[in-house]
Amino acid sequence: MTDWFTASKWACFKRVRPRAALKSILSVTSATVISLSLWVYPSLAKDPFRTGDARAIGDRTEAAFKAFFEQGNYPAAARYLQQADPNEPMTPAMKASLVYIDWQGEKDPDKKAALLEEFHTYAGQTRTAAQALLGKDPLRGNLYLAVGHFLEAGYIVLKEGTVKGTPRGLSEVQQAFKYLDAAEAQSPNDPELNLVKGYIELLMALNLPFSSPSQAIERLNKYASPRYLADRGIALGYRDLNQPSKALEAVDRAIQATPNNPELYYLKAQILVKQGNNRDSIALFQKALDKKNQLPPALVRQIQREHDRTQRRLQNIGK
Repeated sequence: MTDWFTASKWACFKRVRPRAALKSILSVTSATVISLSLWVYPSLAKDPFRTGDARAIGDRTEAAFKAFFEQGNYPAAARYLQQADPNEPMTPAMKASLVYIDWQGEKDPDKKAALLEEFHTYAGQTRTAAQALLGKDPLRGNLYLAVGHFLEAGYIVLKEGTVKGTPRGLSEVQQAFKYLDAAEAQSPNDPELNLVKGYIELLMALNLPFSSPSQAIERLNKYASPRYLADRGIALGYRDLNQPSKALEAVDRAIQATPNNPELYYLKAQILVKQGNNRDSIALFQKALDKKNQLPPALVRQIQREHDRTQRRLQNIGK
């Protein structure tokens, strides 16, 4: 078992906010899965992580990743996924992620329940595809079995609630870490593995008492690829460590690599607000909102709220 996920830390985790933390595990793990492939050459199906020992994935799956993280275009990603290879475990994992995002923004209880069951279906398909991959590619098979169990943990807690769901959710999380350890035993410096694990470690550090994102930042910086996704995670870590100068350096690198993603401008705006630079952040919030038609409605509302709050602050303090 990974050393930073100890029983004592989990006990603190349960006392503090188990539902919020497991929901965060789901959210970040899902986002990480979607982000797993981005230097995209669809006609070649080129491995986006490795220059040697490359693995090919389906053209449509790659195109979906490109739409999602190069362009920040959720509807386009969803369209590509309709024709993506279901035997590639990233395909159902990405579908689960998009359904989860819809679930977050849905208000109607019946539709919300239906979305949660759809999410559960894709979580199961992720594990099935990963299990089939295990014999020929134990690194990626174990990696996506871990992802599937993280998704299952999130489903259980969302479906059953904190009191009933946490013990079963914990069991799924423990199983996920077993598969992560098995993947790491195959190739500890693998860039795909370290991208996923780095984001997960980052999430856990931000939700567990007595933890620090420093280990996750180091993993992302040294081993993860593609680089712009690693830099995005590093920016998030430094943002929450209240080191905005380092966060800005990382997010600027990510923007330079993928300048069409509105979520990166939103992240940079948040970092500038932490620096007290309200004036410059307004233009970045607005740049993200200029592409609101390609973002989930719930995210658009959140960006707008932060924009308006910053605008009011700017008017009150004049800077």
